[in-house]
Amino acid sequence: MLILDHDWLSIYPGLSIALTLAVMARILLRPNRVPASRIAWLVVVGALPLVGIVAYLLLGEVNIGRRRVARVRAVLAQLPKYVGEGSDEIVPEKFRNLFRLGRSVSGFWPVGGNTGRLLADSNAAIDAMVADIDASKDHVHLLFYIWLADNNGCKVIEALKRAAARGVTCRAMVDDIGSRSLVRSPHWQTMREAGIKVASGLAVGNPLLRMLTSRIDLRNHRKIVVIDGTITYCGSQNCADPEFLVKARYAPWVDAMVRFEGPIAHQNQLLFAGDWMAGVREDLGDLLKPPVARGASDMPAQVIGTGPTVRYSAMQEVFQSLLFAARREIVVTTPYYVPDDSLQTALCASAYRGVDTTIIFPARNDSWIVGWASRSYYADLLAAGVKIYEYEGGLLHTKSLTIDGELLLIGSANMDRRSLELNYENNILVHDPDLTEAMRTRQREYIERSKEITVGQVARWSMPRRLVNNTAAILGPLF
Repeated sequence: MLILDHDWLSIYPGLSIALTLAVMARILLRPNRVPASRIAWLVVVGALPLVGIVAYLLLGEVNIGRRRVARVRAVLAQLPKYVGEGSDEIVPEKFRNLFRLGRSVSGFWPVGGNTGRLLADSNAAIDAMVADIDASKDHVHLLFYIWLADNNGCKVIEALKRAAARGVTCRAMVDDIGSRSLVRSPHWQTMREAGIKVASGLAVGNPLLRMLTSRIDLRNHRKIVVIDGTITYCGSQNCADPEFLVKARYAPWVDAMVRFEGPIAHQNQLLFAGDWMAGVREDLGDLLKPPVARGASDMPAQVIGTGPTVRYSAMQEVFQSLLFAARREIVVTTPYYVPDDSLQTALCASAYRGVDTTIIFPARNDSWIVGWASRSYYADLLAAGVKIYEYEGGLLHTKSLTIDGELLLIGSANMDRRSLELNYENNILVHDPDLTEAMRTRQREYIERSKEITVGQVARWSMPRRLVNNTAAILGPLF
């Protein structure tokens, strides 16, 4: 027995070293990892082998599980392919390459014949959704990352119940973690009993078992509303009150949603169908016929859906290409800013080449580590001439990018690593000076309620503060 114990003690260091080297090799061989991420994980695994190995296995790879990947691919193969339908000629030539890039991500051409209206605020957006649900005749599809059973959340629930009672087919999908409180509440069952088809996206089930097969923090962060295949909503808003009671200390949450009518709704419909059919074995083929209207030049728009089963770096490519296309002005709003080197460089380069570049962040961030990491990038942005504002009227949650007063990108994607590499996101790229100006007006309102951050202020930050910010930024590539 003593010999066995002695043999085990002598063998264990060798096994530990072998396992550490195997994981390090996996880190080096894993595709699509940027060098900074590889280095960070190698340091963690080398310095803290046991903790580092466990952390890497849980958080180090973009893996939703082989069965899920196979299911997603099978569903995407069933969805209609609109090769040859639509045209980028409805977009001014100087912007066509941007829409071609968008098409390479999700397969959608830009489509015209749309109208779009920026809703006044979060409550107005929910009221508009409820009115459209009440007027629906055939189907209502909703997907939200977070859906709370608060005032606004229950308004939508009751509207769905009314629609289902009059024979409208209603499908509601939520992220299993983001909306866990709703899924576990009596409301979820009453929705099902009312005839609403409900589903949890990326269901976790048993967390311990799930962690053995996939990374559980890869989430469906999309916000999609499609009504009768002709109306859709896109923006940053979850289905909740702006008071956002689960994180009330940061309230109000300030969001922006656009209500679209026209063929663009069909593209959001396809995104929803892909997510629904991947999680629910229901064929939505009858709803996926292309809309009749095509080729009109009014408000060309294009849905861009990204995620861990879509081309790696797709969201970075979209952001960077838009930034490099700007000639006069860029205005960005994002609550979470933890960029990779290329995105940070694109913003700085835009300012260096004379483009008026502005970024608006929230002054108080609900994610402390993201807030700290974001500020580690301020000095370089300011040195390049980027104007930075911190919004003080609540948690600015709007994700928007306006280019030269003509282009608008709005949706769910932040400029952080979760949106760039990990989560499922949906955005709409629009060429329309009027809608872009409406968003610019909203962005100016944000600036009026913000404080400008200057080079001098950042230079006066204490050493402990800079140490915390930079340490948080170093940890960014791990997640």
